[in-house]
Order: sequence, then C-alpha cells, then structure tokens
Amino acid sequence: MSAHAIRPIAICVFRRNDSLFVFEGHDWVKGETFYRPLGGGIEFGEYGIQATAREIREEIGEEVANLRYLGTLENIFTCNGKPGHEIVQVYEGEFADRRMYERESMEGREDCGTPFKAMWKPLADFQRGHAPLYPDGLLQLLERDSPQRP
Repeated sequence: MSAHAIRPIAICVFRRNDSLFVFEGHDWVKGETFYRPLGGGIEFGEYGIQATAREIREEIGEEVANLRYLGTLENIFTCNGKPGHEIVQVYEGEFADRRMYERESMEGREDCGTPFKAMWKPLADFQRGHAPLYPDGLLQLLERDSPQRP
C-alpha cells in the first residue's frame, strides 16, 4: 500500500469487567508505548465484520463470537516517523473460548511474523491518561456505548 493511501481497518474490543484486551505497541521515534485493540486491514471484497474475525484468528489463533458494530473512526497519525491515515470500523465481541478471560497476557503475531504482546489493561489507565489508547476517539466511543452504571 502506498504511503499516502487511506487504509481501511477493523478492530475488536473485548471487555473483561473494567479491562480491555489490547496489544502493546511502541513508537520508537516519540519514545511512546501505546495500546490498541486487535484487528487489521480489511481486504478487497471483505466486510469489516469478516476482517475482524479473520484478523483475531490470524493474530492470536482465537475465534470471536457475538460481534457487534460500535462505530467508525477516522485516524490520522504519525507512528515511528511515518504518516498514516486509517478508516477504522470498531466492533465489540467476545472470545468463543472463555479461558481467554482468565489469561493475563499472551503473544500474538502480525501478518509479517513480528511478535507482539497482548494483554488485559484497565480502562481506568486510559481514562486517567496513564496510557494512550488508539485510535483517537476510541475511548469516547466506548464511554458513549457503555451502559449507565449507578
């Protein structure tokens, strides 16, 4: 894909109580550790919901259930000194294997084979600004979608 192309991606939000399942990324230029739900590129002829399930299967070998569309975000960013532009379809889902909710972390693999760490991270870390959650606007989307708590 061209450096100046807009990339369509789909990501999946998994919740465990007040935590999100995210991967840990690094921007070596900014010296920043950041977090993002798992997911990736939507391929030609593929719906976002299909891409979500495929990407989770490819990255961590897990199946998803009860996928539900939450919204779309536009993400214009710079990571490791390179500009990026994504249209992000956001889904919420559940792991088909309930044992995933007992694991604290695991290793996943990008399409190119690069390993990454995925983990449960408290939502409060993002809300308090202790850790950046990408794409921009995701935290607000999740807060808008959350049921009102007493």
